[in-house]
Amino acid sequence: MASPSSVLPPLAPARDIPQSFRESLSYWWNSGDKETAAAEERLLRRLPFFSSSPGAPADPSTAVETGSAVSKVVGRMSKIELGTKKRFLNMFSITPTAPPADQSRVPPPTVVLHGYGAGLGFFFMNFNALGEWAGKRGASVYALDWLGMGLSARVPFKVNAKREDYEGRVKEAENFFLDALEDWRIKQGFEKMNLIGHSLGGYLSTAYALRFPDRVNRLVLLSPAGVPRDPHAVSKVADAAMEATEQAVRTQQSLARRLGYHAWEAGWSPFQIIRSALFWGPLLVGKYSSRRFAHLTDDDVRDLNDYIWHITRAKGSGEYSISHILAPGAHARLPLVDRISALKMPVTFLYGEDDWMDPNGGSESVRRLRAAGNLESRNYIVPYSGHHLYLDNPEAVNNLLLKELEKTVPK
Repeated sequence: MASPSSVLPPLAPARDIPQSFRESLSYWWNSGDKETAAAEERLLRRLPFFSSSPGAPADPSTAVETGSAVSKVVGRMSKIELGTKKRFLNMFSITPTAPPADQSRVPPPTVVLHGYGAGLGFFFMNFNALGEWAGKRGASVYALDWLGMGLSARVPFKVNAKREDYEGRVKEAENFFLDALEDWRIKQGFEKMNLIGHSLGGYLSTAYALRFPDRVNRLVLLSPAGVPRDPHAVSKVADAAMEATEQAVRTQQSLARRLGYHAWEAGWSPFQIIRSALFWGPLLVGKYSSRRFAHLTDDDVRDLNDYIWHITRAKGSGEYSISHILAPGAHARLPLVDRISALKMPVTFLYGEDDWMDPNGGSESVRRLRAAGNLESRNYIVPYSGHHLYLDNPEAVNNLLLKELEKTVPK
């Protein structure tokens, strides 16, 4: 039986990862918006149920056999406008091609949210399992690019709070993303959602649940950022007493470290370095991709690298939020561990065994949630994986995701 992917129009292969300045220059010169969309589609074309025609009606006869189950779903890309044409979210949807027999047992829609500077294409090794589950349960799964990231609108990012007003800066930065996610939910007409968030996406998913608790059914956090406290942070009471000492320490630090500190506090983004490198940019990204994702196949590394380069070269926007949400050293200015006990929905943490995020933050959060009466929360460590655990060990992560999603099926 033919799948949607078998009848898609031809798509040129991604360029090889550049190994020299000349190759990097050619890569940079041939980059643009059209190539960015193609880079995303190449990753999604691995899915047997992917369709590149957003307006085409679903074909109920298109059944995709995956494992022992037959999933009747279709995957499509679309842009969802949020008020104006210049403010939109890029969305990949996995939806049933026919209505389920028993509507009363359909789980709430599931929304997958990427991390800092990434995009929904990073989950290309997880969508097949989620699609199989969606077809089996008559559910819908959506993956979004955060506003100002991926292929979503690159609108101006601005925080009006003063530099010393950390709480004000955090709230403004969070709301840049949360307002867009809530506008999207309202436009989709969803009452409740399951949220799966990675890294900064996990942090923002939690912040969304804290702000809109009645709209979240379950949280699954993959190596979330901003959970534990900074072990070197001082209390507000000690701030004044420690200020002179901290200033003395900073003056003794290396010039590079001091410049990094001031650049961070001034709102610089690490992706500005790549864009500022111009012709060298593709070479720098290629070195990162080749090293970090060396365990993937050559085709997967090449296509993922092409995607990373193209979303990195795009106009800076949501990436400028990072210095308002996280302090230098990547600890949250308002740690989630101090806020999370207010949540009543189940919260599940997943960390890689070689993760640079501290899993103790997840363990402490689960302890506080349970102490507050939220007994369904838990923390998992995924073997053979690091921060990008969903790419490092997709089979284990997919099994855990489906395990958690099965709990959302109405009895």
